[in-house]
Amino acid sequence: MANSSRIQNVVPRPGFSALHRLRKKRKGQRVKDPLDDLLLKTLTSQRAMEERFLQMEERRFQRDLDVEERRMQLEQRRFELEREHEFRMFNVFAQMLSILKQSHSGSSSSLAMPRGLDFSQALSEIAGMGGGGGGDLQELRARPLTERRVDMHGFCNPGDFQRSPYLSARGNIANVFRGSTEEGYKAYHADKYDEDKNPNGIINFGTSENKLCFDLMSKRLTQTDMNLMEPPLLQYPDWKGHMFLREEVARFLTYYCKAPAPLKAENVIVLNGCGSLFSALATVLCDPGEAVLIATPFYGGITQSVFLYGNVKLVYAYLDSKITGTSTRPFQLTVEKLEKALQDARAEGVTVRALILLNPQNPLGDIYSLSELRDYLEFAKRHELHVIVDEIYMLSVFDESATFHSVLGMDRLPDPQRTHVMWGISKDFAVSGIRFGTLYTENQDVANAVGSLCYFHGVCGPVQHKVAQLLRDRDWINQVYLRANHARLKAAHTYVTDELKTLGVPFLNRNAGFFVWIDFRKYLRTGTFEEEMLLWRRFLDNKVLLSCGKAFECSEPGWFRIIFADKTHRLQLGMQRIRKVLEEREQEILAEEKEQPCQSDQDGKADSTDEVIFVSRHQEPTCAGSSNLGDLIGLLQQQMRSSDWLQKNTAEQFAQEKPEIYDVFSKLVGKQ
Repeated sequence: MANSSRIQNVVPRPGFSALHRLRKKRKGQRVKDPLDDLLLKTLTSQRAMEERFLQMEERRFQRDLDVEERRMQLEQRRFELEREHEFRMFNVFAQMLSILKQSHSGSSSSLAMPRGLDFSQALSEIAGMGGGGGGDLQELRARPLTERRVDMHGFCNPGDFQRSPYLSARGNIANVFRGSTEEGYKAYHADKYDEDKNPNGIINFGTSENKLCFDLMSKRLTQTDMNLMEPPLLQYPDWKGHMFLREEVARFLTYYCKAPAPLKAENVIVLNGCGSLFSALATVLCDPGEAVLIATPFYGGITQSVFLYGNVKLVYAYLDSKITGTSTRPFQLTVEKLEKALQDARAEGVTVRALILLNPQNPLGDIYSLSELRDYLEFAKRHELHVIVDEIYMLSVFDESATFHSVLGMDRLPDPQRTHVMWGISKDFAVSGIRFGTLYTENQDVANAVGSLCYFHGVCGPVQHKVAQLLRDRDWINQVYLRANHARLKAAHTYVTDELKTLGVPFLNRNAGFFVWIDFRKYLRTGTFEEEMLLWRRFLDNKVLLSCGKAFECSEPGWFRIIFADKTHRLQLGMQRIRKVLEEREQEILAEEKEQPCQSDQDGKADSTDEVIFVSRHQEPTCAGSSNLGDLIGLLQQQMRSSDWLQKNTAEQFAQEKPEIYDVFSKLVGKQ
């Protein structure tokens, strides 16, 4: 029975095979389910993404390796340049020591006196120029003054020059004598901005004019006391100016310059603007081909005034933005820099007759302290130089924290017979269209000589009357005009400087004049004046006129001057256009750096990160016999100024690293 039951269990049950076939059929149907296809595709995509991610990681790793390799290359380049710089300085030291050891029996050959620059020579220089000007000023500074003379590239367009047969050499020079300032000025007058008639015109932030006080000045100049017409005003006056005006100028300067004693009317001369004064003074103080000393950057119109009429050169004392040595602020003028420029000029046979000081300084806005003024005047006295002091912005110091000191307010002038002070109403009284300038000098020979030239630069009688009435109204000047003018200047200055801070643009923060000195060097692809001119034209193409550093003979490409003494709506629109240019320029530079990441070590690139040490180009002396000690000292000073090697390699550090060499050198120095 048990066996029979097992047999029964083994026997297939009815319908078993049909059920089994149904299950197999269902299994086959599950393999073909769309979800399985989707899962397969998902896994395949995931695998492809993982492979792509691995490839991207490999590329990133390779880029990191490339960046590290470039960094190592830059470090190696930096090290090589440092070693080269050390070798140069060691070479100079060695030659200096060699010369000191030599006997002084041999007399050095005297330098031949160079001929003064004449217009035919300058014309030949222009005719020989090719292409656009504005090359690197470092190379210009390395050239002797006798070769450099006047940098005609900065004022002429040689590419368009054609000598006119109808003009003299001087006439041809005057015909082409212009720079970016004149070019921009002409473009502005051809397409001047007007809020209603020409809203897309050029906004002028380049011409130093005060456009904030037209309401005050127009009201004062149209009052009844201004309208006087008497026979003397319509007749020839004393060429130095009507005596009633000269007396009023003397009282005005005595009061506002805080003179220790009343100034004298016979020492006052009146001309039609300070540009005419510069021309007249250069003519009577210098012979053709002689020179005047001036610190750069400076108002470029002085070059035109001095050179075109008087055929007088300018010798530059170059200032820069670095704070080193005795310089405690950017572009600081020191007696040492004046001494060096003067001695370099004299070593090359150039006769320097005068020193020009701008106080407040244009374009920097610096105000010289009393001690600085005295140092400059004492320097001039030691070298028997005339001093021409331009104080045309003396009443445009708009912040109470800043104090202006006039040369006329000093208790004692080191050399009063060679000190001449200029002032005018065009800036301080916002009337640049009224041409009036005045000279105060105690030297009657200079006064009479300049007075003779006033025949060509006189001021008409009715204008002399109006100016005298204006300067006489002390209450209106103090209580109405100066208060309002200073408040408006300060507000406009604050707006522009706040905009510059927002843009992250460095600038000199000063409290005098109508201008801000701005550092646009980071927006230059290369540190050249050609690149600076391209940026200037970019601003002009976007309908805003600025003044570039080359127009002021600045030694560093990339500095610009902006005039802020303008109405609010023009300031706002002008700053919008400036912002647009800078943002576009920044994007272009970033795109170029991404495409060419190794360009930062190329020569001439403006570099503010110290990735590359700049070594100034110059002609090195071939042997000790071919150079004198002064040349070697000048070369050593160039090497010191061209890098931060001395800051990184102090005497204390050298004594710790190489004590045996330091002891030998100390003993050697001690014997001198």
